[in-house]
Amino acid sequence: MTSQRTLNRLFVLHSWAGIVTGLLMFIVCFSGAVVVFKNEIDLWANPSLAGLPRTQPPAPLDTVLAQLQARYPGATVETIALPDDVNPSYFAHVRERGAPASQRTKVALRSDTGAVVGPVDSQLGQYLRMLHVFLFFGPRWIVGFLGTAMLVLIGTGIVIHRKIIAELFTQRWGRSFRVVMSDLHKSAGIWGLGFHILIAATGAWLGLAPLLEQGTRYVMAGAPAARAARKPPAAEPAPMQSLDALYQSAQQAVPGLQARYVSLRRWGTTSAEASFTGALAGHMASTARVDMNAATGKAKKVLDPRTAGFWSLVNGLMEPLHFGDFGGLALKWLYFILGMTPAFLSVSGTLIWLDSRQQRRREAQQQAGVQGGLQA
Repeated sequence: MTSQRTLNRLFVLHSWAGIVTGLLMFIVCFSGAVVVFKNEIDLWANPSLAGLPRTQPPAPLDTVLAQLQARYPGATVETIALPDDVNPSYFAHVRERGAPASQRTKVALRSDTGAVVGPVDSQLGQYLRMLHVFLFFGPRWIVGFLGTAMLVLIGTGIVIHRKIIAELFTQRWGRSFRVVMSDLHKSAGIWGLGFHILIAATGAWLGLAPLLEQGTRYVMAGAPAARAARKPPAAEPAPMQSLDALYQSAQQAVPGLQARYVSLRRWGTTSAEASFTGALAGHMASTARVDMNAATGKAKKVLDPRTAGFWSLVNGLMEPLHFGDFGGLALKWLYFILGMTPAFLSVSGTLIWLDSRQQRRREAQQQAGVQGGLQA
C-alpha cells in the first residue's frame, strides 16, 4: 500500500513533469499523430503526382540515375526513393553544383519511364516529420527525452490513480470544470494506456539510443580514433557498376531486402558507395541495409536485423511500431486516433493545473478576508 505522503510527492512530480514538458509534448504528440499519413499528405499536397502511372516493376535504377544526370548535369544525386504502396513515383534529392550541403532539390520521376517530372512543389509531410522527430532544428535526443518524460507521467499516473477500472467509466458531466476535465483526463489516459506506453517507449528509444550508442562508441574507441574514423578516404575517378546490379547483389547479401532508399556517396570515384536501405519481405523490421562499393560491386557492410543480434532486431522494430507503417491504412487511422489522446492529455492536464491554482488563490483570498474581518 502506497502511503499518502508518497502519493502526494508523486502527484507533485506528475503535475510538474506535465507542466514543464506540456507545450513540447503537445507539439510532438499532435505532429506524430498526423505524420503517420506523411506519404498520403505529400501526395495530397502534390496533386499532379497522384495522376502519374504506377508501374510494376518500375523503371530500372540506372535509367532513373541517367535521367537525373541528363536533367541536372554536374549536380550530385544524393538519394533515390523507390515507388511504394502510396507514392507511384520515384523521388530523388539532388544538390546542384555550388549549392551548400543543406540545400537540396526534391525531384519526382515517372515510375514507368524514369523521366524527370520536375521539382516537388510541396513537402508538407516531410516538414511535419521534421517537426515531430527534430522539432525542426533540435537534436533528436530532445524528443527522446520527451518520450522518457511521458513514461514518467504514465508511471506516476498509474500509481496516483489506483482505481483504474472504476475511473475507466467515470465521467461527471454536471460538476465543475476541473472535475469534468479531470475525469476526461483520467479516462483518456486509461483507455489509451497500452498505446501510450508503446509510443513513449519507442519514442524514447529512437531519440536516445543513437546518442547512447555514439557515446559508448566514442568512449570505447577513444577520441583520436573517433576523429580518424571521420577522415574521408582518398578518391580517384573510376567507372561505376550498374546500380541495378548493385541492388541485386545487395538482395543476395540480405535475402528479402525491399529497398526504400538508395543513397549515393562520392559517386564516380574509387571510393563510391551505394547504400540500399529498407524493409524485409515478411518481416516488420525496417532497418535492413547494405553498403556496396560502387566501383568494385562488392558489399562493404551488411546489416540484417534478423541475424545481427537481439538489440539490432529490437532497434529494427522500433520505427514501425512507433509510426504504425506496417499494417496499412486502417492501422494508420488507429494510430492517428490514439495518437491524438496524448496531445489532449497535455492540454487537459495544463488546464486542470491552472484551474487548481486559481482555486487555491481564491481560497487564500477568502481566508485572508475572513481573518481581516475577525481582526477588525
